[in-house]
Amino acid sequence: MADDALPEELKGRFVDEFPIVVEGLVNRFGTQTVHDNLSLEVRQGEILGVVGGSGTGKSVLMRSIIGLQRPNDGDIRVFGKSITEAEPDEEIGVRSRWGVLFQGGALFSTLTVGENVQVPLKQFYPEISKELLTDIARYKVMLSGLPEDAADKYPSELSGGMKKRAGLARALALDPELLFLDEPTAGLDPIGAARFDQLTRELKETLGLTVFLITHDLDTLYEICDRVAVLADKQVIAVGTIPELLETEHPWIQEYFNGPRGRAAQASQKRDKRKAATSSSRSMDNRPPKRA
Repeated sequence: MADDALPEELKGRFVDEFPIVVEGLVNRFGTQTVHDNLSLEVRQGEILGVVGGSGTGKSVLMRSIIGLQRPNDGDIRVFGKSITEAEPDEEIGVRSRWGVLFQGGALFSTLTVGENVQVPLKQFYPEISKELLTDIARYKVMLSGLPEDAADKYPSELSGGMKKRAGLARALALDPELLFLDEPTAGLDPIGAARFDQLTRELKETLGLTVFLITHDLDTLYEICDRVAVLADKQVIAVGTIPELLETEHPWIQEYFNGPRGRAAQASQKRDKRKAATSSSRSMDNRPPKRA
């Protein structure tokens, strides 16, 4: 579709089905092969959960997609542009269209939260005035669920959950179409994790994001992920909804989703659905009668 034929709000945005396509990916570190002929397609507008045992290369896969890890073989296309064929410093017009939340937030400790958010803005839009940079940073801080005055704090003054949100604010700085989240709820208490999940879903729906989410959190997978990709045996062995994955016979998938924690997550989701249905039914019953 020609860009000038799109609605104004969609011009310049990727509109095909798969903004991320990975084909035949190979990643080796010395004699250790982490990925061997790995392939994956990420659908437009979905939250894709990525799971796998320790050492399966979940973070390596993410780093390969965003160009921080150069694979030994294979092709990765983001928004139709090859990441693997481009040199690390080559401008291919897509790196400003994604945001990344690394584990722990990866904030610069000598910069305030607001200054951290300004880093990608200064990199890609050096012409923006200092006043506008400050305004944008404060808006992104609030968008991430933090109070406005958090923009003036240093990372050392923040709790673990606040650091995650500050990292998210920086990831959202450039109004990305893709959002990469690496273990965003790790280390958070259940309430904080649930709130972060809710925020992720709201941002995805409000901003039209496609989210690549690495997680071990089964509650997160059940609550917000549209599909889940499972890494094992150096490849993506299955991709689908959780009910679809439960139909597969691979032992790791069965142990992961039908183990004690998996059953607890299933039970929790069922309870939440019953509560939501009961609340909806009560709301319907309490509506005032229509006038004749």
